[in-house]
Amino acid sequence: MATSTSEAAAEAGHAAEKAGMPQLDFATFPNQIFWLLVTLVVIYFILSRFALPRIASVLAERQGTITGDLAMAEELKQKALEAEEAYNRALAEARAEAQKIVAENKARMQTELDAAIAKADAEIAAKLAESEAAIAEIRKGAVKAVKQVATETAKEVVKVLGFKPDPKLITKAVTERLKGRAQ
Repeated sequence: MATSTSEAAAEAGHAAEKAGMPQLDFATFPNQIFWLLVTLVVIYFILSRFALPRIASVLAERQGTITGDLAMAEELKQKALEAEEAYNRALAEARAEAQKIVAENKARMQTELDAAIAKADAEIAAKLAESEAAIAEIRKGAVKAVKQVATETAKEVVKVLGFKPDPKLITKAVTERLKGRAQ
């Protein structure tokens, strides 16, 4: 019996060698097609019940996140544009305020400068009047002194020449001579 079993196995092995690959044996095609269909139905059932709903929920969540992010980005873009407009308005207002302050300070400084110039002009005019009065006083004193010195010198010159000086004549001659030179 042992030999018959080993002989049967050997015969089956030779038959298999003659038939070739079992996948290409046309006798087993209906059996292979049946199991292929059963396997595909089981895979479809597993995928449609478990995997595909999870994938669909992940895709829906991702789409919702993307849509929310895009909406938030659009909202933030609007806020950024509004902030930029507010910044530009504030900048324009600040520039206008700065120009106004500059103009006010310039006007105030010009007023102060005009007042200082007027005060300085008044002080200069007062000093000039004082100086002219002092010069006029000095000139009067100088003229008197020159008149006196000239009169005395003329008296001495007349004495030296051997004549008797007449004070009225000498004073008159000096006065007439000084009138012609004084102006």
